[in-house]
Formats: sequence, structure tokens, C-alpha cells
Amino acid sequence: MVQPRNLIVVGENSQVQIIERHQSLTDHPVFTNSVTEVFAEKRAIVDYYKIQNDRDSASLIDNTFVEQKEESYCFLHTFSFGGKLTRNNLNFYQKGERSESTLKGITIIEGKQHVDHNTLVHHTSPNCESHQDYKGIFADNSVGVFNGRVMVDKEAQKINAFQSNNNILMDDKATINSKPQLEIFADDVKCSHGCTIGQLDEESLFYLRSRGIPLKEARALLMYAFANNVMESVKIPEIKKRITHQIALKLGVNLGYDL
Repeated sequence: MVQPRNLIVVGENSQVQIIERHQSLTDHPVFTNSVTEVFAEKRAIVDYYKIQNDRDSASLIDNTFVEQKEESYCFLHTFSFGGKLTRNNLNFYQKGERSESTLKGITIIEGKQHVDHNTLVHHTSPNCESHQDYKGIFADNSVGVFNGRVMVDKEAQKINAFQSNNNILMDDKATINSKPQLEIFADDVKCSHGCTIGQLDEESLFYLRSRGIPLKEARALLMYAFANNVMESVKIPEIKKRITHQIALKLGVNLGYDL
């Protein structure tokens, strides 16, 4: 059992990039209970990446709390590719005007793996923005959960909040439970949320196969394209290469990228 606690203070006008990686090295049962606190001061920029690729014998509970002051920017990407049970609890508190929060994630799991994403963005100040975009691909008997919550206080006018969760079920026994949620107490805001759950488009699959692409590679290309808009916002080239490589391994194909 491992219980790490991280405290990250990003001072005024500072910028930081953080990579947090969870990777099993053996098949021994492991339970990780992680707590991370991030304090972003005025005009600070935080670029945070979480890469989770444990084996089926490992479980992870990750609790992250982010407090933002005025004109700060925080980008947090979560990539969940493995583990018996993975639960991500992300809590953002905007406590200054013109702050921006971006939460994005890709989940690709199989077998009996289980991944939760529980997000909260609490708008307490006016003229702020938040963007959430989570993609999930679930195979075999895997289970996914997305519980996204946006709260807008009465004083937080002129808010722009966006929330989206899109999922693909590769097998009949795969499960996704999605609940995007808005709680708005202000009357001058622009907020939207939504989710989709479905399977690969058969017409697109037929088009690729008619061009000579084998079925396995065609399915992989469609799944990669499905998650690609999350990849486009990754700012570190080495991370983008690693994640692309990991997606190719999970899909069992060579996507033809220079890795």
C-alpha cells in the first residue's frame, strides 16, 4: 500500500509542467491512495499530465485538488490504460476572475478493468471558463464511469462552461455509466453538457475496408481518430509520442506513426 501526498505551489506569473505516471513493474497486488494539492497563484500556468497504466493486480485512488487565483490557467490530461480499479477524483476551485480550467482524458480498458472519472469545477468568480472533454473505449467486461459536475455560484456571472463525455463500447458486456451535471445559480452564463454512448460507425468501417485496410487496422484507425482531439491539446511532444505508442499497443496494431 502506497500513500503519496503531493503539494504543488505555483507562484505568481510562474509556469510548470508536471508528468505523473503510474506503472506496475510486477504482478504483486498494490493499492495506491494518492492526494495532490495544486495552488495556482495570479497568472500562473499549470500543465499537468497523468498517465495510468497499471496491471490488473493494482488499484489506484487518485484525489487531486486545484485552487486557482485570477487569470490563472490549469490544463490537466488523464490517460487511463490499465489497472484493476482506477478512480480519479478531480476538484477544481476557481477563486479569481478570468481563470480557465481544462480537463481532458482518454480511457482505453479491457477485461474486467474499471475506471472512474469524478470531476468537479466550482465557479465562484465571474468571467471564467472551464472545458471538460473525456473519451472512453471499453472492451470485454470493462466498466467505465464519468460523473462530471459543474457548479456556478450566484456571484459567478459571465461564465463559459463546457462538458462532454463520448464513449465507444466494443463488446456487448462492456459498460459505461455517464452523468454530466450542471448546477447553475447565476443568470448570465453560457453552459453546456452532453454525452454519447455507441459503437463504431459501420459505414466508416466499410469505407476503410473497401480501400484495402484490414478489419483490425480499420477499427484501430477509427478508435484513434475518435480520441485524437484530446491528443491535439497535449503540449509536450514526447508525451504525445508516448501516448500514441501506448494507444497502438492497447489496440494491438501499428498505426504507422514515427514513435
